[in-house]
Amino acid sequence: MAGPFPPLQNDLPSSLAAATLTDDNRMIVLVIAAVAIAALVVAVVLVRQVLAAGEGTDKMKSIAAAVQEGANAYLARQLRTLGVFAVVVFFLLMLLPADDWSQRAGRSVFFLIGALFSAATGYIGMWLAVRSNVRVAAAAREATPAEGAPPKDLTDVSHRAMKIAFRTGGVVGMFTVGLGLLGASCVVLVYAADAPKVLEGFGLGAALIAMFMRVGGGIFTKAADVGADLVGKVEQGIPEDDPRNAATIADNVGDNVGDCAGMAADLFESYAVTLVAALILGKVAFGDVGLAFPLLVPAIGVVTAMIGIFAVAPRRADRSGMTAINRGFFISAVISLVLVGIAVFAYLPSSYGDLTGVTDPGILGHAGDPRVLALVAVGIGIVLAALIQQLTGYFTETTRRPVRDIGKTSLTGPATVVLAGISIGLESAVYSAVLIGLGVYGAFLLGGSSVMLALFAVALAGTGLLTTVGVIVAMDTFGPVSDNAQGIAEMSGDVEGAGAQVLTDLDAVGNTTKAITKGIAIATAVLAAAALFGSYRDAIASAVADVNARAGELGLSLDISQPNNLVGLVLGASVVFLFSGLAINAVSRSAGSVVFEVRRQFREHPGIMDYSEKPEYGRVVDICTKDALRELATPGLLAVLAPIVVGFTLGVGALGSYLAGAIGTGTLMAVFLANSGGAWDNAKKLVEDGHHGGKGSEAHAATVIGDTVGDPFKDTAGPAINPLLKVMNLVALLIAPAVVQFSYGDNASTGIRVLIAVLALTVIVGAVYVSKRRGIAVGDEGNDGTAESVSSASDAATVS
Repeated sequence: MAGPFPPLQNDLPSSLAAATLTDDNRMIVLVIAAVAIAALVVAVVLVRQVLAAGEGTDKMKSIAAAVQEGANAYLARQLRTLGVFAVVVFFLLMLLPADDWSQRAGRSVFFLIGALFSAATGYIGMWLAVRSNVRVAAAAREATPAEGAPPKDLTDVSHRAMKIAFRTGGVVGMFTVGLGLLGASCVVLVYAADAPKVLEGFGLGAALIAMFMRVGGGIFTKAADVGADLVGKVEQGIPEDDPRNAATIADNVGDNVGDCAGMAADLFESYAVTLVAALILGKVAFGDVGLAFPLLVPAIGVVTAMIGIFAVAPRRADRSGMTAINRGFFISAVISLVLVGIAVFAYLPSSYGDLTGVTDPGILGHAGDPRVLALVAVGIGIVLAALIQQLTGYFTETTRRPVRDIGKTSLTGPATVVLAGISIGLESAVYSAVLIGLGVYGAFLLGGSSVMLALFAVALAGTGLLTTVGVIVAMDTFGPVSDNAQGIAEMSGDVEGAGAQVLTDLDAVGNTTKAITKGIAIATAVLAAAALFGSYRDAIASAVADVNARAGELGLSLDISQPNNLVGLVLGASVVFLFSGLAINAVSRSAGSVVFEVRRQFREHPGIMDYSEKPEYGRVVDICTKDALRELATPGLLAVLAPIVVGFTLGVGALGSYLAGAIGTGTLMAVFLANSGGAWDNAKKLVEDGHHGGKGSEAHAATVIGDTVGDPFKDTAGPAINPLLKVMNLVALLIAPAVVQFSYGDNASTGIRVLIAVLALTVIVGAVYVSKRRGIAVGDEGNDGTAESVSSASDAATVS
């Protein structure tokens, strides 16, 4: 994409104006909306099935109630905080350029709707997960019958527990695809040809809330998890979810607010943002049908997700729970591809010349069949999801060589465990990036000489990957539900023997599914970002035509040989590193506070160890809540304001390069963090299952330390990069007309550009400075040999 943008300006606006929503297309979109509503109805049916299961003993119920209370309290406080931020962005969006006030108002209103849907998806995922976990534990408890009762079939018990956990995820999956598709359909029905502009707001609302929920929830869950492991397992030598550990309730709360609520919101915004990009590009590339076809593909995915979720029914011949999950995933993927093929040949014309509403001669004269382009592009997305699923599973499953190799290194200490995990993460990132790159490039080649068709093919590959999202979300939620079930069982002491082993096996499968879904989420982020990158390119072209910008302006070029663009590329890569560092450092500070609080309780209340005193669980929950809400602001401000600084300082060409740098670096960084963390976690499970000395051995302590390093990698920084990329792309897309107007138009104003850039940079620098100035949880050994925390969070956490 070298050279100035103005050569595009004559064709693009007329193409945008030509596309309309015909009566036939309107009927199709109405049917798609009905499919979305059907997904919500199926979700309600699954909720009833999950809640119909037994909840176990009174002790198990009381522990589950504590987790529910903590999760609800945290998420309510977080949403109140984010509500204020959403209102501010609502009014700021009204100030950005648009064709008319109805577009501005619609963009702002649907920003709030996107934010609300994203928050609702996350909240619903958390709400059901904290009720399902005790039911999974109760189902596993049946493996150990009461004295005198006949023994239960262990396989049947395991299958029942797994089905409850996976159908809990199915509820979240149905809400994700249902709300995402419903929101996009409503925008298209109301705004027709103007829908893509309004959908920018919808996507931004979903992405912003998802990023904050991902960062905040990730900080909460990993601060509690790291603190609980370091003091409980390593220092006190007690099991992971031992009730004597004051951080156990916070750890279980964190699993839900981080993995369930955060990941559900993350995948929802991936769904929304990919649809935004596909509709923006589809309107230009395919004209009238481009306003409906990008919705038709994920609508098929909704139907096949229902099939896939119910297809996850474990069989006796299955080697493990992953076999059943893989079967459901691949059944869903294959049926999706077949149904998309039928829809493509039934709905699309056989030549580009027959596409109504398209005026670009490069597209109308393009040789080939649009049906082939659409089917192959969607197929690339579906195949990419399957390949990422298998590749990630290879690097994170306990039965595969990479995890077993890390387990072996535990015999030589924690340093080699950490080194082996980093090595595997770095290596796997390359393979994943190559797969994603091949997918993007393969879709791009379908466009031939037309860049617009090529970009639309990339967006269609993203919608193809979306056909598997319903099952992917179910796989992800399965992980924390299984983890929490094991925690409740261990804390209550009411699930022993075979039942405890059932939960251990489910937890190991859950670790793998979480890693797989993170890998696929990264792929959706890259495809969405690549498609949005094309949308950004065309937003500039349209803005250039509107303000009569000069064709020779260097700031309008994406030529990477220009120094300003090269600087933008480097800055984009740098922001990913800074964002990741801020997130990991936030976990480190908060985890340090948890460590000191748990140590204090063991020191001041020695009766905790013999069960004569009860830990103060509420204090740790409070520390994690305060720190998470405090720490999420800085990464969020960086994501929103950094593109503004680059755009208004270096120009739209440099801003495009900035996005390219962030996409490339973010892809590698996210996969590295997710896979290394997942491999460390399952290496710990491997040792706990009896390998290399088992629990309590030096090898076990080494893998626990590796796991604590990997926790913020895989559950905080890594997953948060996905919404980071999409937030930055959407912000760039929204500000591009303003940057062109104030930088290159007839009414260009250097003063306004400088003012906006300086204000944004000042906020970023101030936020990072404040973050770095916060107390770091380190200990100063006093004369009595006891450690005192200098963390402000520990000092502040004085209430239960």
